[in-house]
Amino acid sequence: MEAKKTPKADLESKKTLFLEIGLTFALAVALVAFNWKSYEKEESTFTQTTVMEIPEEQIIQTAEDTPPPPPPEPEVKLSEDINIVDDDVKIEHKLEIIDANDISKPDVPVVKVEIQEEVEEEETTIFTVVEKQPSFPGGDDELFKYLYSNIKYPQAAKESGITGRVFLTFVVERDGSISDAKVLRDIGGGCGQEALRVVKSMPKWAPGEQRGKPVRVQFNLPVLFELQ
Repeated sequence: MEAKKTPKADLESKKTLFLEIGLTFALAVALVAFNWKSYEKEESTFTQTTVMEIPEEQIIQTAEDTPPPPPPEPEVKLSEDINIVDDDVKIEHKLEIIDANDISKPDVPVVKVEIQEEVEEEETTIFTVVEKQPSFPGGDDELFKYLYSNIKYPQAAKESGITGRVFLTFVVERDGSISDAKVLRDIGGGCGQEALRVVKSMPKWAPGEQRGKPVRVQFNLPVLFELQ
């Protein structure tokens, strides 16, 4: 008769449980083995250090340059001869007056100053703008009457029908006379030559003035040529 085990005594059913416990224990042992640290004992040796005494640096003091002593002041010797004068005694001072005209003495130099009269040189400057402009006798109206009554229209200008203005320039001298007359702009046909002839034959003008004195003044004059 074959003996049968009781269910409690049957270990086959607990095989899996024992296997899991064994694996867990082996894993725990492996983790402990990896995390285990070993420390080596280090022997510390203490050496005695000695402190060396460094001598202090000695600073050698140099002698300062002393300035030379000032030169001795000259001794002032007072004269021991003192003349005591009474209050009533009058001291006379002689003043010598030298005549400037007296040249007998070589010590007195005499300088003669000669005053030369200023000689006014003739003014040669020609002004264009002055305080008082030169004027024809009787004014501008009389000037144009004189021009148009004396100018003869050139025949060549008439035949060609030339009209326009001729510009002249001249200098009114300090005595009012006319000089250096010339044509600035001509229109042709003999008009410029005719206007120049009449201007040169003009009577004397009232001269221009600068600071109250007559001066030379340059004057420009337009002359109109017009056919009627």
